[in-house]
Amino acid sequence: MTQHALLVLAHPRSDSLTAQIAHRTRERLIADGYTVDLLDLYAEGFDPRTGPEDEPDWADRDKHYSPEVRAHMARIDTADVIVVVFPLWWFALPAILKGWINRVWNYGFAYGRSRPRLGAKRMLWIGLSSYPREQFTERGWDSVIDRQPRLGISEFCGIKDATVEFVHDSLSAGPLALTAADAALTAFLGAPAHAVEPVAPVQ
Repeated sequence: MTQHALLVLAHPRSDSLTAQIAHRTRERLIADGYTVDLLDLYAEGFDPRTGPEDEPDWADRDKHYSPEVRAHMARIDTADVIVVVFPLWWFALPAILKGWINRVWNYGFAYGRSRPRLGAKRMLWIGLSSYPREQFTERGWDSVIDRQPRLGISEFCGIKDATVEFVHDSLSAGPLALTAADAALTAFLGAPAHAVEPVAPVQ
């Protein structure tokens, strides 16, 4: 049975290294037999602001959210695997990505039920950091940032099979950044990588 992946990209520039990694990830997933839904949050004009229509109602877990949010929920629902590619800004998720979580991963849908609706899914977070791995790890940012998406979002919503990987030296790593992202996806999928032609990265 064909597996379906939702690939989420959170970067304003289509020529960014983040975008290149996302598109390379899409090629790899397709090569591995997945169908892929690429959700480019900026290109699609996603509004990260939560209005009253999408605010959780703790007294009504069956609240009828806005059409935009319900459309995004449907895209999550159909995915077997979710891969999120994003830059680390101020050691956190970009605002548009955090807003997507706030609005779409909502009460009654992503959490708040005795049987997690998303529990059978797998999830990979790929974050790009400009810091060298040694400095990043020495200061403890790897463990701090790992907890928020993996435990605070994925596991909180019932997704136990979730991994956070970092691509370091993103401003100077060159092709090595693409190699690091490939390795992260390979480890996550648990299968040998298919050959993908290298692309010269743009910062």
